[in-house]
Amino acid sequence: MADRRRAPVFTENFSLNLDALRLFLEPEGRAAFERLLDRLFDDIVPMLCRYSQSGRLFLEHPIRSIEARSLSRKLKTFLKKGDELREFIVDDYLILYLDRNRQVIFLSIKHHRQLSFDLRRFW
Repeated sequence: MADRRRAPVFTENFSLNLDALRLFLEPEGRAAFERLLDRLFDDIVPMLCRYSQSGRLFLEHPIRSIEARSLSRKLKTFLKKGDELREFIVDDYLILYLDRNRQVIFLSIKHHRQLSFDLRRFW
């Protein structure tokens, strides 16, 4: 049977993250950002679209604070039945994506030296 996966979706937040990464990597030179783009669109995106469960389930992280528990509950209200919020770590980057009904929705990408995900902007 043919794989019925749909084309990936890139959120506005993901695009903004790429813009921020371009600036973040600027001191290392333009080639660093171009390597990221090549790796991302030649290898990572096609692989995650084909094997969407490759990433770790994001909401399975141990919760150690009241604030994180509250944010986790709030985040779960945005998920639909069957949605899987996942993270994938490759090289120096962490990618947050949603596996929804056989479609991969790319939510965020960060270099490990950047601070955190701003989940409010893509819901």
